[in-house]
Amino acid sequence: MIFTKMQGCGNDYVYVDCTNGLQIKDEPLVAQKVSDRHFGIGSDGLILIKKGRIADFEMVMYNADGSRSQMCGNGIRCVAKYIYDKKLTNGREFTIESIGAVKHITITSGEPGDKTCNARVDMGKPILQAGKIPVKFDDNFASTAGMTGLESPVTIGSKVIMHPLKVDGTDYKITCVSMGNPHAVVFLDKKPAEFDICGTGPSFEHNEFFPERTNTEFAYVADRRTIFMRVWERGTGETLACGTGTCATVVAAILNGLVDAGEKITVHLLGGDLEIEWSGNETDSVFMTGPATTVFEGEIEI
Repeated sequence: MIFTKMQGCGNDYVYVDCTNGLQIKDEPLVAQKVSDRHFGIGSDGLILIKKGRIADFEMVMYNADGSRSQMCGNGIRCVAKYIYDKKLTNGREFTIESIGAVKHITITSGEPGDKTCNARVDMGKPILQAGKIPVKFDDNFASTAGMTGLESPVTIGSKVIMHPLKVDGTDYKITCVSMGNPHAVVFLDKKPAEFDICGTGPSFEHNEFFPERTNTEFAYVADRRTIFMRVWERGTGETLACGTGTCATVVAAILNGLVDAGEKITVHLLGGDLEIEWSGNETDSVFMTGPATTVFEGEIEI
């Protein structure tokens, strides 16, 4: 299998071109094999690039554990770079679908074959309703989860903003957003560099409040246009960056009045910086701009 290793802000995946009709048997198992950093290529997962049905192209994404993922902001920028590099379409603007969601991409800088280019992605409207993210909203949850300071349980249609949640005996306040996949954002009172994300992240991911598990962002707002963030991704663990998580964090920060709506917000991740824009209007899209880099190409026996 011929592959390309690419990364966006350190969020690295193995990419395989299936636009020529290539079919891979047992895709989840292949994802686990190539993602292994000791016995495989090493990555946060596998992304297959296919011809689109409702868009120009389709990305089929698997996490490192073989589970299917709906969307990856860093991954879709790399897919866009691959399409641009290989001249699979004309021009710098095209669409990519993932599990039915169509994203509009614009290559903003770089030429085909450059090691790195930048892309701006229309990531779509944020989903804020509890039942659609999803987060658990049954009437018995407040007592069974040991939550504190909760006046009423979350209900369908409710927004989960600074909502108390006890995890491993510690009280947190979470703001939940879906950008095609679920995110729980926690705002810290200091930079997250020394936060025990490896100890805490799994407990958030598998907490019963999240019926489909969750990605969790631990963020510190430095000023009205700057955020520092680390992320625990479901099915993978801590990654150096998460595009959808960065979008969710900025949305959460705007909802809580911590940064300014309509401005370009810079988010510092372990692997680099992303720039996010959102008007604050729920009917408007979130826009993400950031780099995509080719690491190497190769071939592996599967």
